[in-house]
Amino acid sequence: MKLNRLTLLGLFCLILISCGNSDNDIIIDEITEEEQNVIIDLPTTNKPYTIVDTGIIDSYSNDALISKPSQGNSFFGQDSNYLGNQPSYTNNKDGTITDNVTGLMWEQDMGSKITFTEAFTKASNSSLGNHTDWRVPTLKELYSLILFSGKVKGEVAIDLFIDTNYFNQELGDTSIGEREIDAQTWSSTEYVSTTMNSDETVFGVNFVDGRIKGYPKYKQGSGAANTMYFRMVRGNTYYGKNNFVDNGDGTISDLATGLMWEQKDDEISRDWQEALEYSENLDFANYSDWRLPNAKELQSIVDYTRSPKTTNSPAIDPIFDCTEITDPDGNTGQYPFYWTGTSHLDGANPYSSGVYIAFGEGQGEMNGTLMDVHGAGCQRSDPKSGNIDDYPQFFGPQGDVRYVYNYVRCVRNIE
Repeated sequence: MKLNRLTLLGLFCLILISCGNSDNDIIIDEITEEEQNVIIDLPTTNKPYTIVDTGIIDSYSNDALISKPSQGNSFFGQDSNYLGNQPSYTNNKDGTITDNVTGLMWEQDMGSKITFTEAFTKASNSSLGNHTDWRVPTLKELYSLILFSGKVKGEVAIDLFIDTNYFNQELGDTSIGEREIDAQTWSSTEYVSTTMNSDETVFGVNFVDGRIKGYPKYKQGSGAANTMYFRMVRGNTYYGKNNFVDNGDGTISDLATGLMWEQKDDEISRDWQEALEYSENLDFANYSDWRLPNAKELQSIVDYTRSPKTTNSPAIDPIFDCTEITDPDGNTGQYPFYWTGTSHLDGANPYSSGVYIAFGEGQGEMNGTLMDVHGAGCQRSDPKSGNIDDYPQFFGPQGDVRYVYNYVRCVRNIE
């Protein structure tokens, strides 16, 4: 039976977080006494690849803000029910910010947009904070900074998906025709395949709209180098590197993160609420504390060296199995989107979408042609519920494929 209480240690941490005013405290909404009974305090970890919590405190149904659900009630098991390694930063007062959870040190500012090549040049030549070992962050390093307490409405920024108490985050320049959400940040992770019109592609994180996508290295038409925002990193060179062990019982442990995973999905697609219920009720391999992973946990097991086109596989280590599916055009060799317990606050009804990770291609329809628009391993969102026929099959500027019913790979803490 799952632990359904907030431990004294967890309660003490919450008091510090909500009331403290020291330089590395993250201020979050106060949690009521009633809510303390519906939060599961996960073990804190000190691993080389410690996953930072998403920052979500509020709870949501398929279409509304709700009170935090109790165990056994509808929508229990979502992100807000589980308290992980809370974000914690220190401002070093020299233009750098230390992440106290990951051990990574970051550039506080971003500056103007630069090319992919210029990002590497900047990092190699920098002595910011009297350090000379700056680098371009991998996608997994960069994604450690995302907070899903952020909110966006289409092209308009509302609350950014990064802690602006510590980090300066630029918006797109509307004075030159950009949208506010045109604020993507380079990672060093190049897509092993191509997107759009066979474009060379680099993954980036958008801290204004809360997504991972692959972005063309060069502009279509002119062929000029594309420009995006950039933030340097240094320290903890082990971050983002998995250490998988097959336990021989249908589970895989990642000793780098301290998380245990189902080795394979159950070949059934579900809406978001069904995914939560399945995960909470799962009794497998003599464990009953399985849950639906949050966005950052699930992204941690993506293998960005793999893709359907280049390795004939999903973007995950072959120690795992993924159900093969057909795409909307009926083509085989694709792999599912997998639900997370994290809501994605975007659109006219900001509560109606849930975050997923695409382990197959990030497909969309452009000019009537189905193609890989964002890359295997992208992070987008889908409607949480409803008949798929009630929605346009393709959504947004790149015509993102919508499935509504996605797959599940459950997780639990090893310790």
